[in-house]
Amino acid sequence: MTSLAETDDPKAFAERAGRELEEASALTILTWAADTFGRRFCVTSSMEDAVVAHLASRAMPGVDVVFLDTGYHFPETIGTRDAVDAVMDVNVLTLSPRQSVAEQDAEYGPRLHDRDPDLCCALRKIKPLEEGLSGYDAWATGLRRDESPSRANTPVVGWDMKRGKIKVSPIARWTQDDVDAYVSEHGVLTNPLLTDGYASVGCAPCTRRVLDGEDARAGRWAGRDKTECGLHG
Repeated sequence: MTSLAETDDPKAFAERAGRELEEASALTILTWAADTFGRRFCVTSSMEDAVVAHLASRAMPGVDVVFLDTGYHFPETIGTRDAVDAVMDVNVLTLSPRQSVAEQDAEYGPRLHDRDPDLCCALRKIKPLEEGLSGYDAWATGLRRDESPSRANTPVVGWDMKRGKIKVSPIARWTQDDVDAYVSEHGVLTNPLLTDGYASVGCAPCTRRVLDGEDARAGRWAGRDKTECGLHG
């Protein structure tokens, strides 16, 4: 196994791995990550679905799956997390912000997500994730290139400069059809909201159903220029 401290240039290491694994299967990419980093590798999941968690459990049974409980999730999302923890060979770890929603409201005023969504995301997503990933050298995400223009160049393995870690996106080359086929073949758990008009599931106050013909992420922060919470750059 490799630790980042053992590599002279972790950024170059990540970029080389990304080039070498570009055409590899998602399972091969995750097996490489598990073999390379062992228990210093984890998966993050929004519990929109459990596809990457399921894949990672095949590569490394008992893998840590990190979930951010922002305090604003739909009940269906929390239910999906609990179901994944109960039926899959993974170790679900729930991260929470330092402040409860009530404490944040007291300091910043109610509905910060409406007035300053970037600050709300920073407090309830970005900071908790940075703290939660401190014990890992590499983390996996479910980012796909077809989801939005901002994700079109996502490498399968890259360097997360913000956190100083290897970032693995094993299904970056997948399409929605690929995801659907994997879910069907393996009976993977998905968030019930995906069958109720939601194409992308985030915090309840900032997520709506998508309309016919809209981009999959059009329901996130609708009506704003904001398209990402900041977890991925």
